[in-house]
Amino acid sequence: SLSGLTFVITGTLPTLSRKEATEFIEHHGGRVTSTVTRSTDYLVAGESPGSKLDRARELGITVLDEAGLFELARTRTAE
Repeated sequence: SLSGLTFVITGTLPTLSRKEATEFIEHHGGRVTSTVTRSTDYLVAGESPGSKLDRARELGITVLDEAGLFELARTRTAE
């Protein structure tokens, strides 16, 4: 459902570790990278996101929280 999409994860998520979030995204066909670039589709931001959030905003990249990530996967699966 997340096939073809590139994600960057930053900050502390409420229920998932960064490894678990990466596994969730990859399980649903997405790709996770460590650097925010123009090719990044979504930034998944938790508490204390740091400079990656600033960079994503500069580039106009959509920022999701953990719940938004789950919702994106759910809605794209339903399509």
